[in-house]
Amino acid sequence: MKQGALETYRGVVYPWHIDQIGHMNVQFYTARFDEATWHFFSAIGITSAYLTANGRGMAAVDQHTQYKQELHAGALIRITSELLEIKPKTVRFRHRMYDAESGDEVAVTDLVGVHMDTATRRSVPLPPDILEHALVRAAA
Repeated sequence: MKQGALETYRGVVYPWHIDQIGHMNVQFYTARFDEATWHFFSAIGITSAYLTANGRGMAAVDQHTQYKQELHAGALIRITSELLEIKPKTVRFRHRMYDAESGDEVAVTDLVGVHMDTATRRSVPLPPDILEHALVRAAA
C-alpha cells in the first residue's frame, strides 16, 4: 500500500454485477468507489456526524477512471484511498481497486469533491481543524 494510503473498502463481485460480456459492469466499479469515498472522508475528518450537524455535504465535481483489468463473479476486491490535495473548499483524492487474491491493480479513479452548504447549494470552506486533520492523516 502506498505511503499515506488507507484501506477504505473490501467486498466481492456478485453474479448480478456482471454485464453481457462477462465482467463487472462499470456502474459497480463506480458504486464501490463511492462507498470507499465515505470511509475515506470519515478518516480525514469529514464524518457523517460533522456533515449532518453543520448542514454540509460533499459533491463530486470531477472523476476520471482507468479500467485496467476485468473482474468476474466471485472476485474479492479491496480499495485503498489517498489524499492528493486539499484546499479550503475542495478535496482531490485517488482510489485504487485491487483484486484482493492476486494483488493486481484493476482500476484507478481520481476524484475532486467540493465541500458545500446543503441549504444554499454553494461551496464553503472546510473548517481549519478538518483541513489540519486531513493533512496529518495523509502524511501518516
